[in-house]
Amino acid sequence: MKKENRLKEVASVFFKLGCFAFGGPAAHIAMMQEEVVHKRKWMTEQHFLDLMGATNLIPGPNSTEMTMHCGHERAGWKGLFVAGFCFIFPAVVITGFFAWLYQQYGELPNVKPIIYGIKPAVIAIIVMAGYKLGKKAIKNTELAVLGAAALAACLLGVNEILVIFSFGIIGLILYYIKRSKSTLHSFLPLVLLQTVTPNTINSFKIFLSFLKVGAILYGSGYVLFAFLDTELVARGWLSRQVMIDAVAIGQITPGPVLSTATFIGWQMNGVTGALAATLGIFLPSFLFVWLLNPIIPKLSKSKLARAILDAVNVAAVALIAAVCIEMSKETLTDWRTIVIAIISFVLVYFVKKFNSAYVVIIGAVLGYLLYLI
Repeated sequence: MKKENRLKEVASVFFKLGCFAFGGPAAHIAMMQEEVVHKRKWMTEQHFLDLMGATNLIPGPNSTEMTMHCGHERAGWKGLFVAGFCFIFPAVVITGFFAWLYQQYGELPNVKPIIYGIKPAVIAIIVMAGYKLGKKAIKNTELAVLGAAALAACLLGVNEILVIFSFGIIGLILYYIKRSKSTLHSFLPLVLLQTVTPNTINSFKIFLSFLKVGAILYGSGYVLFAFLDTELVARGWLSRQVMIDAVAIGQITPGPVLSTATFIGWQMNGVTGALAATLGIFLPSFLFVWLLNPIIPKLSKSKLARAILDAVNVAAVALIAAVCIEMSKETLTDWRTIVIAIISFVLVYFVKKFNSAYVVIIGAVLGYLLYLI
């Protein structure tokens, strides 16, 4: 396939995911895996796992960075930028629309009946992805034990960043126990820090604030809200009520939860503030992935890096399983949500090549209809 056609394919795939990828990073990665590994076969399951493991070791929103990795695999560095932009764009536009409504009317639209059905449908998608990735990640009894330990740690409330890095270190230790004469080559993730001390809010200062957050943000996008509470609310730049409403926007819109930055930027300085916040929060991710992607194949060929990646991979799968368990406890609270979850699981597991975007749409329709009963 020609490069131009590959870029169009990348744009189409990730624009669609940006429109229908509800449910947070675990759900986004699950839908991505279905599209690029099983449906289109852009890469092997193992390489997808390695990309996912490496992504967990750098700052930024994991699922958004995975889109960039996948785009790079299919269409080079141009694919990286096209994939990231197309995944982010729908969420930014939808969030911007909600931000305008909020500024005009001071409240959010009622989308609860739709989200009511989407959440159990997303659980089925995550379960299937966790199952497929788990089969590939758990290569031996040792990794199975590590995966079980990581899942237990997540369920006990241990910070996800600590789990990922701890199990990377455990993989390193196990490697040296087996091969005590090997040589250690270490690397540290790039961390960018900037200080902003403005007296008045303007778009450039908004850009710098969100650039700093985007450069040091580890883990899922939900950690964003803790950062912004310190960066904006504590400084008096934003009210806590607007922050709470921003969290709600992150829950009800598709695509990366970091598109909430668009909503916050709009409330701070209108359209230019929204653009500045959006550019600032996502720019570091593009740069980190651009630097990291070319070295991942080399890392996977190194026995030392392979041992670390294997341990990080099972920990990442455990994180997906933990997210699924927690979502299930919060979401499957009555017969309606259980029915939607079962129907979605049947579609995902038994109907071959059934597009996960359709599962989300069916879940939304069923949720709306059953919610009215």
